[in-house]
Amino acid sequence: MATAVSTPPTEPATHEEEDAPQIVLLDPALVVRDECNAREEDTEPDEDLINSVKEIGVEETISVRPRPDGTYGAFKGWRRAQAQQIANTTAQEDGRPVRRIKAHVREDLVGRDGWTRFLSLVENKHREGMSERDILKSQELSLIAMSDVERRQATKALSVGRNAAKQAKAAQKLDDATLRRATAGGMDLEQTAQLAEVENVRGAERRLLRALERDHEDGNGGRGHWDQEMALLKAEQADADARTKAEENLKTADIPLLGQPGYGQKDPSKPLAALTTGLGNPLTEDNHKNCPGHSARLDDEHQPVWHCSDPAAYGHKVRPQPKKPRTEEDEAKAEERRKVIACNRAWKAAAGPRHDFVTRLVRQKTLPDAARVFAQEVVLTLPVFYSSWTDKRESETVARFLGVKEPEHADLAETAVHLPKARVVNALFAHVAAACEHDIREPKTWSNLTVQQARYLLLLEALGQDDNGSYRLSEVEDQAVARHRPDTAA
Repeated sequence: MATAVSTPPTEPATHEEEDAPQIVLLDPALVVRDECNAREEDTEPDEDLINSVKEIGVEETISVRPRPDGTYGAFKGWRRAQAQQIANTTAQEDGRPVRRIKAHVREDLVGRDGWTRFLSLVENKHREGMSERDILKSQELSLIAMSDVERRQATKALSVGRNAAKQAKAAQKLDDATLRRATAGGMDLEQTAQLAEVENVRGAERRLLRALERDHEDGNGGRGHWDQEMALLKAEQADADARTKAEENLKTADIPLLGQPGYGQKDPSKPLAALTTGLGNPLTEDNHKNCPGHSARLDDEHQPVWHCSDPAAYGHKVRPQPKKPRTEEDEAKAEERRKVIACNRAWKAAAGPRHDFVTRLVRQKTLPDAARVFAQEVVLTLPVFYSSWTDKRESETVARFLGVKEPEHADLAETAVHLPKARVVNALFAHVAAACEHDIREPKTWSNLTVQQARYLLLLEALGQDDNGSYRLSEVEDQAVARHRPDTAA
């Protein structure tokens, strides 16, 4: 008959066993897999483990919690328990003893699924063979099911942030191979979740792993390269999403989207701007939309450029225009346009990491002296960019930097009343930084950066370096400030 026998503990109690220091000898037949066991892959014992248990039994104590049907759910050591079950089935015919198994019976965990799964995760995470997906799923499910007190303790033990449950859920969208590469490359939970956000962008994994490698090479624990690369990838993803939406709008309107002709094929289509009616009148979207050849191509901003797919077949005339061969100058202009579009997009993307860094600076207990001096100088000298910004009475950015809830509806007068004296200089920098950000908000700012604009970016760069490399200028920002850098060779 299956029995449970109490025996004195044979090893010192750990923190886990403080509420249940007793070790119990269980009949392995009473042990089943606990539904909160973190390991869901590779749950069967291998031959080496089975052979070892046949000879000497299970040496390490397993951990179980009672179940209503009289069995015990193993959340630690389920493979060991199975190995003993297998060993016992052939014990008599092999002349071996039928063995029981040592177990910590955790009655205190009944009804505490989150904490049970967490303890199972800690046990299995450092054992060979637990998959990255099992780890992520267990982190998510255990943290969601915990009380606030347990969650704070668990996140510290796992060295993860307070958003770990959401991040673990997001990271599980990656396939197994990508998860393994991300873990091998040194990505933490937050970074793995961020990879999942942009994995559909071409080259995202490779680019983020390289950014992470550069941060590691710097050796100061920062993630400036990662943040900038992530911002670029998000911008590229947003651009791709905008194109997808534009294509869907054309499809909904039943307007064909023209593709590029294949090699050696002639493209009969023409933009409406190059066509007229049979009588020589201009063709527009309105007077052409009923033509069977009404179609479109998307420009660089994903706006439709209206075309006729076959003007000759539908009775349109081509505006007479002298044909000019494409020159090297034309190629250079096209290349310059591509560069401008890329830099504009990169400049907009760089605002995200920059705002995040300014927010961290403002919320620090002590504002760095360089930031304080910069803010004081601007307020005392009132440069044009600052005074023109104050006239606009824009407060949302300041409120975001200060961490005000619902910054779009912030009442800064009320914020000022409750602002501690020690935080006044932080608020001053938030005010000045908001004006600086407004001054560089336009995407083409990179092409002609002023001295004052460059001073602001160079200040943030220096503060980021002092803060263990937590912030770095993006490539386009670095390019824009290059001519304003001090001449170190002098």
